[in-house]
Amino acid sequence: MKCFASELNLKDDPELIEQYKEHHRNVWPEVLAGIRDSGITRMKIFLKGSHMFMYCETRDDFSPGNSSKDPIQVRKNDEWQELMHKFQEQLPGSPSGEWWGPMEEVFDLETA
Repeated sequence: MKCFASELNLKDDPELIEQYKEHHRNVWPEVLAGIRDSGITRMKIFLKGSHMFMYCETRDDFSPGNSSKDPIQVRKNDEWQELMHKFQEQLPGSPSGEWWGPMEEVFDLETA
């Protein structure tokens, strides 16, 4: 198993944040299937104010950028990402086109 953490900001607008949360209570089935097919076995997103933190666990053969090969899942994922970008803001200093900023692991209780 591998694990990854990333961060991202939402636009600081309570109405948009509530809409974003509602979308995540009803994620499209094709998007969920694509996430699972890519090798992600667990994903959690946490929110504080407008700042988000995402934690993922994956199969050992997972590499970031892996995606489903199913054309329907790919199309629906692209549509989902386009929709989500209406609510999100890139973190200051993020490279162009990079939305979720990767975080460095600095502690793991299991290996301490």
